[in-house]
Amino acid sequence: MKVSLETRSPIDARADMLVIGRYSDAARPAAALAALDTRLDGLLSRVLKAERFEGKPGQLAHFYTGGRVRADRILVVGLGAKKDVGAETVRRGASAALRRARDLGASSAAVFMPADGLPARQKAQAIVEGAILGTYRFDRYLKDKSDKAIQALAVVEPERRSAAAARDGLRLGEIWAGAACLARDLVNEPANVVTPGYLATRAEEIAKAGRLGVRVLERADCAKLAMGAYLGVAQGSQEAPKFIHLTYAPKGRPRRRVALIGKGITFDSGGLDLKTADGMLRMKDDMSGAAAVLGIFQALPQLKLSVEVHGLIAATENMPSGTAQRPGDIVRALNGLTIEIGNTDAEGRLTLADALAYAVQETKPDEMIDMATLTGAVVVALGQGISGVFASHDGLAQRVLAAAETAGERMWRLPLHEEYKEGLKSDVADLNNVSSQRGGGAIVAGLFMKDFTAGIPWAHLDIAGTAFSERDHALGPKGATGAAVRTVLAYLTALGGKR
Repeated sequence: MKVSLETRSPIDARADMLVIGRYSDAARPAAALAALDTRLDGLLSRVLKAERFEGKPGQLAHFYTGGRVRADRILVVGLGAKKDVGAETVRRGASAALRRARDLGASSAAVFMPADGLPARQKAQAIVEGAILGTYRFDRYLKDKSDKAIQALAVVEPERRSAAAARDGLRLGEIWAGAACLARDLVNEPANVVTPGYLATRAEEIAKAGRLGVRVLERADCAKLAMGAYLGVAQGSQEAPKFIHLTYAPKGRPRRRVALIGKGITFDSGGLDLKTADGMLRMKDDMSGAAAVLGIFQALPQLKLSVEVHGLIAATENMPSGTAQRPGDIVRALNGLTIEIGNTDAEGRLTLADALAYAVQETKPDEMIDMATLTGAVVVALGQGISGVFASHDGLAQRVLAAAETAGERMWRLPLHEEYKEGLKSDVADLNNVSSQRGGGAIVAGLFMKDFTAGIPWAHLDIAGTAFSERDHALGPKGATGAAVRTVLAYLTALGGKR
């Protein structure tokens, strides 16, 4: 999709489809919309009245202009009450409208959103993100592909004094949405394609394109580092594990050093504690955290942020075999803690434990964030539309939640209740990887991983419910969502970034 800015009235916008946003409660339409209605001899008002258009969020109406303006057709999208319109309203409105425009056969679209209280940069970024994410498709394996596509998107910003800010918004929208789409592509691919080796190759390609540092540790390298928790999970698979370390270093002295860790289980059968057939069906998405890290690292060189960022992925499959680890086995993690394997299907926290310990030892970060499809318990607690946030420091939690608000991703902080750690005690090791007590599974998983952070400020994003959608949603089709990518980009930008 080619993206551009038009600093002119919507009346003069050239496109197959002109998309305009409309409030539900404004006493009179925005000046640009009033002028458009005048040029159309009141056609806009008549169509909206005939269709009983109320301006509810996501409501759509379209009609032909009959040559009265340069655009062939106009599509009106509801934005809801004027006082409630923010970046996410615009993002979702653009998503719904561009999807409809595409399905109606338009190949080019111009978008004007009034959103008077929203700065031009934020508005333009939201429009572009909504358009790209909303029209995303994963059709690589389909013989019959749709030829309907929006090939050109113009963001209409009539205020010339806002043009520079709007252009910056366009740039950011393309970068952020592109990063999320990369993550979506990786998760939507089948597990027979996305293996640990495939993730390593993609990491090397991203590093080469962005001039990033990259190191891929093989099984023997991980063994030398005594990463027994990670290698214990990996030992049941014929696919060789790959521990991936990406590095983004800014020019000059970095304001902050951050480690990002993504869970990289490319397929999770549960190991010897085998999942049910239904429970295993979608386990190609258990590397959504790793996909998020790769999407973020694709974006970082383009954003030129003044923070140093390390991306870590302990990639492996969790498979049953004659060499798989057994319930009751004891493994030793990189930081020296021993772990009794209470359940082989609680494997993600084991791989993340060694990744966190590696981050502490090898990168010495100021703070760490991990992203993981970790527990079904967080889905029980928050459903499939909200990610769980666990944090060892309040300031870090507040910054992450503020970034999620900026990105329009719903997240909710859950407690790390120390008393629940009692259930992780083992008679024969320092820890058990599952609790002997019922309930609080998402909290217990967070408490387990906290022991590998060495007191460094750390946040854990449990995206088990949000990484994959079983139905179409506001910002895209069913399938992978790219969860947490834009939140972490917003977080890094606010932390010390150049916009």
